Amino acid sequence: MKQKKQKYNLGNLKLKNRIFLAPMHQINDIAFRLLCKKAGASLTYTGLLNPQTRDKIYFNDKPAIQFACNSTNNLKEFIKKHDKQVSLYDFNLGCPSPHAKQSKIGYFMINNLKSIEEILKTIKASTKKPLTIKIRKMSEQTLIQIIKLAEKYCDAIGVHPRTQPQGYSDQPDLEFARQVKKLTKLPIIYSGNINNKEQAEQMLKEFDYIMIGRASIGNPSIFSDILKNKKANKRISFQDWLKLAKKIEKNNLYFSQIKFQAINFCKGFEGAPEIRHKLSLAKTEEEILNILKFGL
Repeated sequence: MKQKKQKYNLGNLKLKNRIFLAPMHQINDIAFRLLCKKAGASLTYTGLLNPQTRDKIYFNDKPAIQFACNSTNNLKEFIKKHDKQVSLYDFNLGCPSPHAKQSKIGYFMINNLKSIEEILKTIKASTKKPLTIKIRKMSEQTLIQIIKLAEKYCDAIGVHPRTQPQGYSDQPDLEFARQVKKLTKLPIIYSGNINNKEQAEQMLKEFDYIMIGRASIGNPSIFSDILKNKKANKRISFQDWLKLAKKIEKNNLYFSQIKFQAINFCKGFEGAPEIRHKLSLAKTEEEILNILKFGL
C-alpha cells in the first residue's frame, strides 16, 4: 500500500516538509526562490521588504514576506493588496547590518517594544495568514519581553543564534536557541550553519522547522540533497537560474543581478576563485556565459 506523504502545519498553513529557504537580501530573487522550491523547500522567504516599497515584487512562489520596518505605515494597504499571493508574514527583528542600524530596523529595534507590538498587532488584524518573527541572540531580559509579544500575536519564532556584532560569522550559539525553545510553546524555526543533510536532520530533532540560508547560495540543489528529492535529477545551474529569471523578470532583470548570481553559482567548483575574478570583470551577459561554459 502506498503511504501518504506527511503534511505539516504552521498556523493554518499546510506544508509538505519542515525545511525553508531563509530570507536573504538580493540573493532571494524570484528565480532563485522558485528553483529552491523546485528542489524541495516547502516555504521560500523574500529578502527584507519595507511595506512602503515601490519595487516590483514577484509572488510566483507564493512566498513568505519578511517585513523590515519600524512603523505601521502602509502595512494594512500592502497586506490588503497582496494577501492572496502570500503564504505567511514574518517580522524581522534580527538584521544586523549597518543599513538596519541606520534605519533603526531589524535587530536595532528590539528595545522599541511599543512599536514592535503596534506592528505585530496591525499585521495580525489585517490577515488570516500565519505571522512569525525572526530574532537573533540578545539578553535574556529582552528575549522574555519579545517572547511575550510573540505569544500574543505570532504562530512561530525564527531564531538565528548569533549576536549582532557576529553578523553571519563564527559559530551560532545553539544553547541560546534551546533557551528560546524552553521559554515558549510556540514552534521554533532554527536558522544558522545548516550545511548538509546530517546537520539538517539533527536540528529537526531539536526544533520544529529549519531554514537553509548561506548554504543555498548558488546551490538550490541543497534542498534536494537534504530531502533526497528524486524528481530533482540534475544539479541546478546558473544557466537554469538565468533562463527562469529572463522568463519572469524580462525588462526588470538587471545585468548587475545576473553577474551577482553568476558569481554565487561558482562556489564549490575547481578553479572557482579564478572564475569569480573573471566574472567580476565581465561587462556583458555573453562574456559571463563564455567564462562559465567550461567551468560550470
